[in-house]
Amino acid sequence: MKAGLQDLLVSGRRLGDVALTQAMAGASRAVVHLANVRRVAAAVPNAEPVRRRVPIEPLLLEWLTLGGLMVFAGWLLGVRGVWRLLFSSDPTGLTIVILVVFVVATLWSGSRSHELQRQRQLMHATLAELRHHGLQAWAARRPAPGTEAAEGMPAGWAADYWHALACAPRDADAPLDLLSEATHGPHHTAWWVNGIQLKLGLLGKVIGFSMLAMQIGQLQSFDAAQSQDLLRSLTSGLGVALLTTMVGLVGNIVLGLQLTRLDRYADTLLADCQRHGIALSADAARQAPPDGA
Repeated sequence: MKAGLQDLLVSGRRLGDVALTQAMAGASRAVVHLANVRRVAAAVPNAEPVRRRVPIEPLLLEWLTLGGLMVFAGWLLGVRGVWRLLFSSDPTGLTIVILVVFVVATLWSGSRSHELQRQRQLMHATLAELRHHGLQAWAARRPAPGTEAAEGMPAGWAADYWHALACAPRDADAPLDLLSEATHGPHHTAWWVNGIQLKLGLLGKVIGFSMLAMQIGQLQSFDAAQSQDLLRSLTSGLGVALLTTMVGLVGNIVLGLQLTRLDRYADTLLADCQRHGIALSADAARQAPPDGA
């Protein structure tokens, strides 16, 4: 019995010694690996810690989702006979005009969503290259804005803005003004088109009430036997006024939602370009040799 206990104790000591030896060996390997990493980082002067990949907002996917919902809603309205009712009740054709303006503007919003998302991807690609080479060295390798970029160098609004900052123009506000025009300029026209829908709806209201007033003015006498036909002719103008206004309001609201999202995405893109540009300019100023050197 005692011999068995002694054997168990000896086996336990041996297992403990083996585990302790393996743990010490693992710790020593970790220390050696950490020292090697520090030596490599010290050998590279511009080495930076690995950054997590910044997620890009799926603006185009959001627009496609909204577009799918609108297509489904349009199909449902067609099945319910709403489109036939709208087109048959509007002899002026303003409803069709408003719908055409809305569809064209919505398709433009989709192409604009794709462009804004592509410019953000180019901004991140350019930023990674700038962190590797530095602002001044990158600007010296890159052609002037508006020309074809060198092979392997991403182009875009952010690249043109940072290149202009590196060139230090006389007008310090010119690079930001050009970037703002690229990100927000086309949106002003889109907002004007969005207002056109509402104005066309109000024009339809004016035309409808004018038709109603003209029909009332042409009445010579009131015959109770013809009251049904009289009411039908009078309500045609009222239908034009109400339906065109309703279509214009709905189109204005839905398109305004798309344009507001585009504006917010462009605001974020502009702010990120400006923030990174300030940081890159500060890094370039710190790395530049003093005047007396």
